[in-house]
Amino acid sequence: MSKGPGLFTDIGKKSKDLLTKDYNSDQKLTISSYSISGVALTSTSVKKGGLSTGDVAALYKYKNTIIDVKLDTASTISTTLTFNDVLPSTKTIASFKLPDYNSGKLEVQYFHDHATLTTAVALKQSPVIDVSATVGTPTIALGAEAGYDTSSGGFTKYTAGISVTRPDSSASVILGDKGDSIKASYLHHLDLLKKSAAVAEITRKFSTNENIFTVGGSFAVDPLTQVKARLNNHGKLGALLQHEIIPKSVFTVSGEIDTKALDKKPRFGLAIALKP
Repeated sequence: MSKGPGLFTDIGKKSKDLLTKDYNSDQKLTISSYSISGVALTSTSVKKGGLSTGDVAALYKYKNTIIDVKLDTASTISTTLTFNDVLPSTKTIASFKLPDYNSGKLEVQYFHDHATLTTAVALKQSPVIDVSATVGTPTIALGAEAGYDTSSGGFTKYTAGISVTRPDSSASVILGDKGDSIKASYLHHLDLLKKSAAVAEITRKFSTNENIFTVGGSFAVDPLTQVKARLNNHGKLGALLQHEIIPKSVFTVSGEIDTKALDKKPRFGLAIALKP
C-alpha cells in the first residue's frame, strides 16, 4: 500500500481513540489462542447488567487473504473476507451475516501516494452507497464522505474534514451530521515513545446551540501499566487503568461518574484479554 493521506475515517481517529477506546461499563473476558496452521481463535464473554452475551471467532490469514468468521449467542454468523492487492494498491472487503441475507456489503479501497478512495455498496435490491475520498499527504489531509440511499433517492449523510499531523501532535476539524455539527480536536504526545498524551475536543451542534468540551489524557506509569482519564463540561468523569499481566494479555478496569448527578453513582467496567 502507498504512504498517502490515509482513509477518511482516519481523520480525528487518534483523538477519538484516546477519549473513547477501552472505556466501558461492562464485564468482559476475552481469550485468544493460535493453532499451528495459523488460525487465531478468540472467545469473548460480556455481561452487561443482567444480560450475558458471547461469541467465538476464527481468523485465518493466507497470503493476501484474511478470513474472519464469528458466531455469537444470538445464532448470528458474521463473515468478513479481506483481499489485499487484487488490483494494485487496493483492498477489497466483503462481509455478510446469516441468517440476515440482506446484510451483505462490498467495499473497495484504493490507495495512492496523494489520495485514497473508498466505495461501499450494500448487497441488496435497493442498496445504500457510501463513497469517501481523501487527498493530501501523511502530514495534511482533506477529505469528504457521502451516503446515498437508492430506495429513497436521498443522501443519508455527508461529511467533510481536514487533519494536520506532526511527529508530536495531530489536529482535525470535521463538519458532520449533514452540516449540523462541527468537531475540532487536538492531541499532543508528551514523550518520544508516544506512550503519554493529552487531548482536547470541542463539538458544537448548530440546531440546538449545544457545545460539548472534553479533555483527556493517557499516562504510562511504567512499560506495562497505562492510566487514562477524561472529563467533559457536563461533569462526566471517566478513568481507566490498564496493565499487561503477561505479554499480550491485558487487564483493564474503568469507571465513569456523573459529577453533576444527584446520586453520583459510579459505573464500573472490567475487561480481561488473554493471549497466550
